[in-house]
Amino acid sequence: MSKPFDAIVIGAGQAGPSLVGRLTGAGMKVLMVERKFFGGTCVNTGCMPTKTLVASAYAAHVARRAADYGVSVGAEVGIDMKRVKQRADKVTYDSRTGLEKWLRGMENCTVIEGHARFTSPHEIEIADEVFTAPRIFLNVGGRANVPDMPGINDIDYLTNTSILQLDKVPEHLVVVGGSYIGLEFAQMYRRFGAKVTVVEKGPRLISREDEDVSDAIKDILEAEGIACRLNAECISFKAHADGVEVGVDCTSGAPSIVGSQVLMAIGRRPNTDDLALDKAGIDVDERGYIKVGDDLATNVEGIWALGDCNGRGAFTHTAYNDYEIVAGNLLDGEQHKVSDRILGYALYIDPPLGRVGMTETQARNTGRPLLVSKRPMTRVGRAVEKDETLGFMKVVADAETQKILGAAILGTGGDEAIHGILDTMNADVGIPKLKWAVPIHPTVSELIPTLLGDLKPAV
Repeated sequence: MSKPFDAIVIGAGQAGPSLVGRLTGAGMKVLMVERKFFGGTCVNTGCMPTKTLVASAYAAHVARRAADYGVSVGAEVGIDMKRVKQRADKVTYDSRTGLEKWLRGMENCTVIEGHARFTSPHEIEIADEVFTAPRIFLNVGGRANVPDMPGINDIDYLTNTSILQLDKVPEHLVVVGGSYIGLEFAQMYRRFGAKVTVVEKGPRLISREDEDVSDAIKDILEAEGIACRLNAECISFKAHADGVEVGVDCTSGAPSIVGSQVLMAIGRRPNTDDLALDKAGIDVDERGYIKVGDDLATNVEGIWALGDCNGRGAFTHTAYNDYEIVAGNLLDGEQHKVSDRILGYALYIDPPLGRVGMTETQARNTGRPLLVSKRPMTRVGRAVEKDETLGFMKVVADAETQKILGAAILGTGGDEAIHGILDTMNADVGIPKLKWAVPIHPTVSELIPTLLGDLKPAV
């Protein structure tokens, strides 16, 4: 016999728990299902543990540079990797257990730990128990994508999840994939003392960004001793006495690299292949992402997909915004749409890259008349004072509407300063208004009006 609920939420990532809070607050009886760890990717294997590790790596980096600031810390900086891991583990544990406690104490919420599978459009099964609801919300997240490369099944490799279990610094970490996840781990472990090589199939790092951004990031990483092997057309693997031999087949350099460990950082895939979505009639695309409309509803009435599993955003903040869209539309009578979202994100190397809107390349491809401005961080007072002058700021705007189309801030505080532009774009405010803002000195953000004042027609 099935157990009825007003709503079922599958997955306790960034969207699910907050949605449960709104639904129960509206008087609904809600079933919350989580098959592994409460908090999803961000809390357990993403933002929280990795940025905690990034902070430890930054502390080591600054300690090594202490003499540049007139500070003496001794001859050598040591890394206690067990303590580093413990710190990250505690941040994750505290957040995960706090979230679980909140859900279990929520009135009208029933929490079940288990693997949910559809048996019909509005019926799921968990360990031989059947549950039904007229509204079902999928927030099942994603995991590391490991392509079927030659030899991959013959070696032990790390993913963004398993690398978090390391309590020793690798001798030589080979990172396969030159994008956001891979580069963060590459710099982090280099600062912990490992030899690091990044292997990227394409001609440049983080290929979705403008070429000048990619080049600057490559320079930053190489200056710290990270080797970047680009144009690695035929990546392969085989066991080696010292770890793993990675074939790269590059146009220059050695044809293979021997690493003590290999991190596979080649994108993500959705956790949708074992939910029996076909029994509910839910459409997915060729990569397994659940197809949704602008309101995040699937093709089956009464079923929505939020977060990484819908292919409409791969960030914690977009997953949370998915919750806001669904809750606002369902409970508040609003008409929010995913297409109204102005996407901002960051790459958390040091210095970080803050990004919003179009790249310069994307803007040029529209064919509209553009204004572009770029300023090196060497001309930003806050960066000079901190002796962290790597990177640059860039903004691209529509010459006719005088509206900002996108921006990149690669530099100290770039992940925070970008919000001045993100907020302006969301408020639909033109360049003249922001250009006359009076920001605080000394900050990175104070250069945004100056940057806008230097806008010139793109050539």
